Amino acid sequence: MANLTIRNLDDELKSLLRQQAARHACSMEQEARDILRRAVQAQPAGTGFAQRIQQRFAGLKAEDLPIPKRRAARLSPAPKD
Repeated sequence: MANLTIRNLDDELKSLLRQQAARHACSMEQEARDILRRAVQAQPAGTGFAQRIQQRFAGLKAEDLPIPKRRAARLSPAPKD
């Protein structure tokens, strides 16, 4: 098993962690492990940007989206001699 040291944890956060651990009847160390495990498992490993975008817009139908009106193309400036 690996060890992890967390430095510069503010006193209020430590107190909240201690209180939450007490509510769950476990040690602060166990509570921190549980929190980290849930946080890491919430995002599936290997989910890339494209997959996350696809998941976010999966329920939308392209035919239901509004089509914006096109504007006339801008002409490039005439070359100067």
